[in-house]
Amino acid sequence: MPDEEVVVENPTDEGSEDHQEVSDHHEHHKDQLKGKKLSWQKLRRNDSLDLESRRFTAPHGHASKGADWSVIMHLAFQSIGIVYGDIGTSPLYVYASTFTKGINHSDDILGVLSLIFYTLTLIPLIKYVLIVLRANDNGDGGTFALYSLLCRYAKVGLTPSQQAEDRDVSNFQLELPTKSVKRASRLKSSLENSPFAKIFLLFATMLGTSMVIGDGVLTPCISVLSAVGGIKEATSAMTQGRVVLISVVILIALFMFQRLGTDKVGYTFAPIICIWFTMIGGIGVYNFIKFDPTVVKALNPQYIVDYFRRNKKDAWISLGGIVLAITGTEALFADVGHFTVRSIQISMCTVTYPALILAYTGQASFLRKHHLLVAETFFKSIPKPLYWPMFVVAVMAAIIASQAMISGTFSIIQQSLSLGCFPRVKIVHTSTKYAGQVYIPEVNYLLMLACVGVTLGFRSTAKIGNAYGIAVVFVMTLTSSFLVLIMIMIWKTNIFLVISYVLVIGSVELLYLSSVLYKFDQGGYLPLAFATLLMFVMFVWNDVHRRKYYYELEHKISPEQLKEIAVDANFSRMPGLAMFYSELVQGIPPIFNHYAANVPALHSVLVFVSIKSLPISKVPLEERFLFRRVEPKDLNVFRCVARYGYTDVRNENEPFEGLLVEKLKEFIKDSFWISQTNTIPSSANEDTKFQIEEEFEDSTLASGGENGKEDLKQQVDDQDKQQDLLDREIEAIDKAWRRGVVHLVGENEVTAAKGAGIAKRILIDYAYNFLKRNLRQCDKVFDIPHKRLLKVGMTYEL
Repeated sequence: MPDEEVVVENPTDEGSEDHQEVSDHHEHHKDQLKGKKLSWQKLRRNDSLDLESRRFTAPHGHASKGADWSVIMHLAFQSIGIVYGDIGTSPLYVYASTFTKGINHSDDILGVLSLIFYTLTLIPLIKYVLIVLRANDNGDGGTFALYSLLCRYAKVGLTPSQQAEDRDVSNFQLELPTKSVKRASRLKSSLENSPFAKIFLLFATMLGTSMVIGDGVLTPCISVLSAVGGIKEATSAMTQGRVVLISVVILIALFMFQRLGTDKVGYTFAPIICIWFTMIGGIGVYNFIKFDPTVVKALNPQYIVDYFRRNKKDAWISLGGIVLAITGTEALFADVGHFTVRSIQISMCTVTYPALILAYTGQASFLRKHHLLVAETFFKSIPKPLYWPMFVVAVMAAIIASQAMISGTFSIIQQSLSLGCFPRVKIVHTSTKYAGQVYIPEVNYLLMLACVGVTLGFRSTAKIGNAYGIAVVFVMTLTSSFLVLIMIMIWKTNIFLVISYVLVIGSVELLYLSSVLYKFDQGGYLPLAFATLLMFVMFVWNDVHRRKYYYELEHKISPEQLKEIAVDANFSRMPGLAMFYSELVQGIPPIFNHYAANVPALHSVLVFVSIKSLPISKVPLEERFLFRRVEPKDLNVFRCVARYGYTDVRNENEPFEGLLVEKLKEFIKDSFWISQTNTIPSSANEDTKFQIEEEFEDSTLASGGENGKEDLKQQVDDQDKQQDLLDREIEAIDKAWRRGVVHLVGENEVTAAKGAGIAKRILIDYAYNFLKRNLRQCDKVFDIPHKRLLKVGMTYEL
């Protein structure tokens, strides 16, 4: 025993060096792996994609900004210019659109003011500011945010590309209450087991998206036309025809400047809208005091009841004008991604809501004394010294309101594109500071043509208002429907609160919806026509997109087939790295077999890159890539899933190639060190494994003598050999990278299978292929350099 103790405490210099080298190796890879929070059991699978997914970071999103009040107040000020342009310019046309046939009774003004007050309080303030904003997706809002929350909680997505590893992305997990509710589980099971429910949810999301895009067409028309119409008060020479032409010129200029990006003019938005709110609020107070302070009686909802009793059907029809007071409310939710929930709540409650209430109250006081001026209420109620300043600010506010909806339309189409619901278009990011600020050239020109056409065709705000109301209320009703599902399934809200929400807010929205639909033939058909056209485009693209995915899934190449191709004597390997793009995440796409049959050469390193969209807003850069090795190891073939959220930038402003290669080398190193610990039981946790390793080192040293030194030498030799293997593999990747990267893009032609019905042939052969021929190709969407692009064509019979 004493001799053995001496050996442990005083080893020979040679043994000490050997032990130190082994220890260094252990320490190095222990430090590497400890930071990755690996799941040891899963990593033993040969096809695991878990390695990179096991990195956790702090939640990404705007909630993190909430702690700093200076940041919140700064964002609250900025949000005034971006979010409230649309709802803020509503006083330009609400009373004119409500009393289209004139004012029959003085108390009708009080009834309408009461309706405006309670509508503004119920919908923007209570529903959106206090409830809907809580349903954000890691700080992002809008119809797609609600749909993505449902897709993450229940398996309602139609494309079968779910992976267990995706749940480990930082932003993926939902903060759910621990209390389990049977009602939520039943609803979740019903949605997951019902193909109709899945299709209906996607359909509703597309419809909501289409309506918001329709809103993006109508907002510039009605806002600019209303503001420019004020110039008629200054001169009788200004006819309606000239007002329309001036409006068209402003609209064309507005769309031509879109390519510069909203960030260039963003700093001027908030001050102008603040001036606008100050002026309409101040003028409202002035009119309230000067003309009729008794309109404060409108706080009594009895005036609403009396209004409906007196006017009956006409009162119900007039709701289509009153609903214009809440246009742009959806922007509160859709634009929350640029700000924070708290900042929007502050700006709405302290600036926007009070200013609007004062403006509508002042206009009502003015109308009590001037019934005949209802068609020009806004500009007639302005004190003469303030007329020209107010006119200039009104036009600028109208342009800002239009800008906000146009930018929102671009963002929504970007989200639709990422989820396979919209044809490929070019996304240009106009700001290095704000990822959400994008410009889409094709859509911009189509919006411009639509706006000019609507302005020239309708020529008056009354007719455009009929169309505008339908788009607004449809989106609000769909948001409420999604919100009820989220309340029951995800929030586990008390059923009585859910019922109260449906009875109060739901019934109000349905009442408004019935009113705006009544004016279908008076311009209300326009947003429905827009929505129908967009829905058809989105349906065709999404349906064929899913059919292609299922085709690739059924015809994917097995690892055995790949090995046969690679070891074929007629198949040569050439230096370089090839990236083969596809959307299939469960295997190697069939187009590779087609490529190998026609080009019998394979690059020394091949990476199958699957571009995948997750139902979350953003995927942190360090969690973007998942890798797995395609066996056998010496082929140097890898599969990579590049994961993006629906607001993420793809291959722009980030070194995609270099980042992928770096992450691939990390994956190889991590896989190597994990293979060294495979002898330790898979059930052991991380701490247990490192403890076992340390005990193994101690026991090896304690064995003493020549045997101990022999064992140590053997370990060092093994470690050196393995390290050499690892170094050679990393060098092979670096060498291939230096020799150049080739991008292989599958250019699939799709056609209906023989014997397909006429509907399927029209859908695939005509509608889809027409869209495909007239839109951008994959390489333009992903900014792949043409000099290093190789397209591989193949026909899919669907």
